[in-house]
Amino acid sequence: MAISGVDSARAAAPICAMGRLPVEEAWRALRDVSQRTNTRLRTVAEHILTFAQGGDLPQDELGEFHQAIRRYTARTDAAAALPPRRD
Repeated sequence: MAISGVDSARAAAPICAMGRLPVEEAWRALRDVSQRTNTRLRTVAEHILTFAQGGDLPQDELGEFHQAIRRYTARTDAAAALPPRRD
């Protein structure tokens, strides 16, 4: 079963806040954690929502989230540093 749009948006919001990431990058981070930990996306989203409310996050997912946030923060920062395109 696919995660609903509402659930994914709710799960992406804490990632946006923690990593200061745009929604698209937060979604990619969420998807990466799911793939790298071999955990269903819906389950990872549920874990993130629990974590955002003060609960625990499984250690493997926590480590992957830290790495994903670093990856996507660096990517976002690099894109922001590029000069504007001239078409």
